Amino acid sequence: MSEPGPREGQTPADAGASAAPPALARPRVVRRRDWVPSLIWLIPVVAAMVGITLVAKVLWNRGPEIVLTFKTAEGLEAGKTAVKYKDVQIGTVHNIRLARDRSHVRVTVELDKNAAEGFTAKDARYWVVRPRFDTSGVSGLNTLLSGAYIGADAGAEEETASEFAGLEAPPIVTRDASGRQFQLHSRDAGSLDIGSPVYFRRVRVGQVASVELDGDGRGVALRVFIDSPYDRFIGANTRFWHASGLQVQAGASGFEVRTQSLASIVLGGIAFAAPDDVMGPPADENSVFALADDETTAMKPPDGPPQTLLMYFNQSLRGLAPGAPVDFRGVIIGEVKSIGVQFDRNEREFLMPVVVTVYPDRLRRSDTRDGKQAPLPVEPRFTQQERTRFLIGRGLRAQLRTGNLLTGQLYVALDFFPKEKPVKVDTNQDPIQIPTVAGSFDELQEQLQEIATKVNKIPFQEIAGDLRKTLATLDKTLGSAEATVTRINNDVTPEIAAAVKDARKTIDAATRTLSEDAPVQQDLRATLQELTRAAGSVRVLTDYLERHPESLLRGKPEDKKR
Repeated sequence: MSEPGPREGQTPADAGASAAPPALARPRVVRRRDWVPSLIWLIPVVAAMVGITLVAKVLWNRGPEIVLTFKTAEGLEAGKTAVKYKDVQIGTVHNIRLARDRSHVRVTVELDKNAAEGFTAKDARYWVVRPRFDTSGVSGLNTLLSGAYIGADAGAEEETASEFAGLEAPPIVTRDASGRQFQLHSRDAGSLDIGSPVYFRRVRVGQVASVELDGDGRGVALRVFIDSPYDRFIGANTRFWHASGLQVQAGASGFEVRTQSLASIVLGGIAFAAPDDVMGPPADENSVFALADDETTAMKPPDGPPQTLLMYFNQSLRGLAPGAPVDFRGVIIGEVKSIGVQFDRNEREFLMPVVVTVYPDRLRRSDTRDGKQAPLPVEPRFTQQERTRFLIGRGLRAQLRTGNLLTGQLYVALDFFPKEKPVKVDTNQDPIQIPTVAGSFDELQEQLQEIATKVNKIPFQEIAGDLRKTLATLDKTLGSAEATVTRINNDVTPEIAAAVKDARKTIDAATRTLSEDAPVQQDLRATLQELTRAAGSVRVLTDYLERHPESLLRGKPEDKKR
């Protein structure tokens, strides 16, 4: 039983004072039961398991990290800028920081796990896609609204890398493009640049992929990419040439203007074809071809070994320029290389040396009836020096002739002049000197000049003065004779008077004949005036021929209209 507590209104102290304290109850020890988890702890456990699963999934799907270097980080943002391949996102920019030397920026990119293959290859390429306008056209306009992103081109090498140098411009040809590349070599690039078009029969079939200088700096190496299936039109006999700008040719039928397209005029371009459409066996990829300056040069047949000749002209070379053709009876066999001036101290005169390059094989080339070219002799019987000595002995001479009467352009013509005096030429010297003769037009001009000079030397004024003096003296003589006749008129017989009258009539007739208004005097003056006009006409003719030499062949325009 429990002990009674203190009464109401009585404190414990009062109660203890009045009664003895009871004994304390002994505590009872009860064994604690086993711990059982509460359901509340399931929530963090499940959350932890879900978090671990998500982290494991992220780590499992996380791809490799690569570092891209660019000159500038324009348009790039960490955590926002995407890396795309064919407009499919394969990664994201994770970090952007400046290099220690401040020469470039380092962009850390996290690639997707599925993009690890190919995009970590050593030859993979990356570039920033922005709005651009260049020779290849306008690109990246979609980034005006969505922002810049990093483009990628998968590599093919097995060796991988973690750091890549980013391209400052998108590559013209990606590795998944269908077609083949070929190499061209030229003296200079002209107006060509990366992205310049390549034409075949005025159809765009490719573009220039790269332009680089040769190692020695003496030329330019270009790489062109020809799209499939047009690459099958390139064979071993294909010729390439510059198709940039306008090509103007002046001929007998007038002026001819050639161009591939409007784009080639502004941006430049390359065209190719095969002579007579015979391209030969298909060319292998990366085959090397020569890039000619124009179509005419590209289509020329092989010239064989060249020969350098020297010519001295004793006349003006105005109208002759380096590159002018060297002609043999209508066949172009070479071109002018240089023009100079040389003073001969022994002869005390200036000479005009002209150095030309000729290709003798062009003279031996002939065509068969079926249109195929005849083969050249394998071993010539005579050397070039022996052939040149023989031809000079037969009268081979060089002459300047007018190639275009409108422009006054000259060219060097080689022809035979059997009537010329024999000339001894040392064919052992290099280059061999070819004798020259004056041009036909120059000879005609000299003859006309000599005629005009002789006409100008006639003293027309002195002749007229002497004639006036003679007429005055004759008039005085007639006056004296008249006075004499008058004195003796009274002393002579009527017969003499009659004779005197007849003499007077004769003298009067002579006076009328020699008077200023006499027909003879007028005829003489007219004759002198005709001579003066003839001299003026010769001078006018000479001046007109100097300004319009084409009139010798075509005549005056008025004659054509008639």
